[in-house]
Amino acid sequence: MSSWAGLIGACLGALGVAAGAFGAHGLKTLLDQRGSKHIWDLAATYQLVHAMALLLVVLTLEARGSSTSLTTATAAFTAGIVLFSGSLYVLAVGGPRWMGPITPLGGTAFIVGWLALALAWRPA
Repeated sequence: MSSWAGLIGACLGALGVAAGAFGAHGLKTLLDQRGSKHIWDLAATYQLVHAMALLLVVLTLEARGSSTSLTTATAAFTAGIVLFSGSLYVLAVGGPRWMGPITPLGGTAFIVGWLALALAWRPA
């Protein structure tokens, strides 16, 4: 389990940096025209923060051992990145407006991930 969480976290971290750079350079003109650079930046920031959260899951797995809470945290953080950051990336470049309601689902997944991580650290 820790290998998967680490692999996912590291890859999503790398993609977050790449997305931030792509938004700042490759999409700069488009994002500036649309006034949506802040949306792209928010997506990249949340992606990077939650990629690091996945790496925190790995450290927790090594310290506490595998648990349902940590499996849930891994899934929730991953889903949150896909839904929250993914929908914001799409919206920032002019994607369909129906993507907007998907963003809060990703935010909810982030909250679930943090609560699951907290459960994994609860005192015995």
